[in-house]
Formats: sequence, structure tokens, C-alpha cells
Amino acid sequence: MSASAPQGLMHAYLDMLAAERGAAANTLAAYRRDLDDYLAHLAGRRQAPGDVEAAGIRAYLAELEARGLKSTSAARRLSCVRGFHRFLYAEGLAESDPTAPVSGPKRGRGLPKVLSVAEVDRLLAVAKEAAAKAPTPGEAARAGRMHCLIELLYATGLRVSELVALPRAAGATKERFLVVRGKGGRERLVPLTEVARTAMAAHLATLTAPGPWLFPAESETGHLTRQAFARDLKAVAAAAGIRTDRISPHVLRHAFASHLLQNGADLRVVQELLGHADISTTQIYTHVLDERLKQMVRDLHPLASA
Repeated sequence: MSASAPQGLMHAYLDMLAAERGAAANTLAAYRRDLDDYLAHLAGRRQAPGDVEAAGIRAYLAELEARGLKSTSAARRLSCVRGFHRFLYAEGLAESDPTAPVSGPKRGRGLPKVLSVAEVDRLLAVAKEAAAKAPTPGEAARAGRMHCLIELLYATGLRVSELVALPRAAGATKERFLVVRGKGGRERLVPLTEVARTAMAAHLATLTAPGPWLFPAESETGHLTRQAFARDLKAVAAAAGIRTDRISPHVLRHAFASHLLQNGADLRVVQELLGHADISTTQIYTHVLDERLKQMVRDLHPLASA
């Protein structure tokens, strides 16, 4: 097998994911990084992908552990490698799937970082005040955009990639919901609060140049990048007295889900709103439900105060 063959196999696998499963660009980029690392490991051992056995997969996992990779990251890496080898086997490019007998690394139950309702209120208040008190029209537009982003993210629980790529038409909708195209091209309805619609209307009024995006920017895509939003969000958090290592766009998405569950929302409804294909992904929030059930028993059970 030539030196370029492993890369060719990887590109064939990624092409399949894009064409047959509608994998998003961000997903494909993450898979490419993981497989580049795996193929480099195989090259160091002078192994071709089609010749790997289960022991070789376990050796790779051991190397990841030695590098200090977290169990969650190693499990994600194994999932990517597993899909790659299943593809090779299905295409007749390997005699077996070496990942079949390999179990993933044990994962501790990590709970998502969540902001309290009071902290989110403070974050929104600081963002709104910054927009109102900005000294110049340009700074007011930038601060207003940030306020709109935070209001929308907390109101809808969108993925940050979905949020920054919203079309401009979404901001002018008269409906009380957004139609969002998520992972795998799946569409879902996301309800809009009146506060979020008001923030969008205020932001739209500052957009003078025509264009397709609700949050235009000078970037390769033409819209605000995830990295720029995450950076600006930390600046607002600092102004609100919230430690910057506790805040990110994903943390606000977690807050959206956790606060809904705390207030009685059904787990299946939250799954739909978040765009999770599998309920098991949403079950990271069961600690919130557990606490709510304990509170219900304490408050409502006839013997609780006995």
C-alpha cells in the first residue's frame, strides 16, 4: 500500500459521510482531525488501516491515555475510528472490523457547567445596558448585536453554529418560532420569546448593508464566527462579575435546558428543542430532574414532615 493510500481511504470515508449522511462541515473537520491523528499513529507503527487488528486499536487507546486525553475525548476518538473501520469492512477494503471487540474507555459522569437564573439575568442586563449606553452608533450596533445573540441563545438553546448562521429573514419573522436546520440537515421548530423577537428587531434596525445573514461579519463565511462570539461573550461575563472560565456559548445552551427542566419541562420536549437525535444525549440533564423529584417528595409527600 502506498504512503498516500491511508489518506485516500480517509477522504473516501469523509466523502461518504458528506454525501450519504449529510454530515456538516464542522463535523467533517472534527473527523478529519481525529483520523489524521489515528493515521499518524498507524504510520509510526508501519501499519496500514486495512491490516489493523483489535490489539492495534487498544494500543492506540493506551497511547491516548498516556498523552493525558480525557476519557470523553478518547471515547469520541474511538467512535470516529470505529466508523472508519466499519466503512473499510463494508467496502471490502479490510477483512474484518478490528474495533468490534474493543470497548470504549470508562467515562465518569460529567455534569455540564450551568449558570444560575440570577447569573443569566445579570448577563442579559449588562449586555442590554451596554447597548443602551454605547457612546457611538458603531459601538451601539456592536453591543446591540451581542445583546441579541445572548437573548436568542438563552431563549432558544440553539447550537452556537446554528445561531451565528441564522439567515436575515429569521430576524424579520412574524412567527413565534424559528425553523432551524441542525445536524444531519434535520429541521426543527424552536419557539421564540417576545423578548428575543424584540432584541432581533432592534438588531435588524442597525443593519444598513444588504446581505443574507442576521449576524454579518468580515469572515470567510460572511457571518459572525463561533470564536468571535465566544470571545465577546466572555467580555460581557467579566463585566457582569461572572468568572470567564465558567462561561461559553455552550454553557448558555446548557442553562437553557437545565432551567426549563427545573421549571417542569418534559425531558422529551427539551430533547426536541435542543435538536438531539437520541434521548441519551439529553439525559446528561437527569441530575436536574433527580433534584426536582427530591424537592417534590419533600414538598408534597404526606409523611415528608412527619
